[in-house]
Amino acid sequence: MADVDAGLFTVAVFQDAAWAGKGLEALKQAAFPAEAVSILAKEAPDAASLITKALGAGGDRMDVASLGPVLGRGRLIDALQGPSRDLAKLGIAATMRRVGFQPHDGRIFETLVGRGGVLVAIRSEPRAADALAIMHSYGGGNAAIGAWTGRV
Repeated sequence: MADVDAGLFTVAVFQDAAWAGKGLEALKQAAFPAEAVSILAKEAPDAASLITKALGAGGDRMDVASLGPVLGRGRLIDALQGPSRDLAKLGIAATMRRVGFQPHDGRIFETLVGRGGVLVAIRSEPRAADALAIMHSYGGGNAAIGAWTGRV
């Protein structure tokens, strides 16, 4: 399994790359570093452009069970993949438990990405509530914090 602590991710799915771009810009303005950000979206030119702009490098192309070809980059993607490249076999729904989410959360994230949504995650336990509020404010649907023990 990848060397990522579980429970440190705040996740939301934006309806498209344009909305995700607004949310990512707000996170940047709130001093969340690019290395704390992960992005996953179905393979498309606007998704590729978004990942490159937000993270300074293009996304890795991979096939994800029940979604097909996607682009992704960041520590969340590494954790979900694991050493066995599990996203291809199991998909998002089955692998989100690795980072503290319930299976039903994973199914929701997977369904929304399958409909063209852009999954954005922040690895930042001390500021998880801040990340949640920002992503929700900028259109991040189903925003949630995995296995978080803090208070909102």
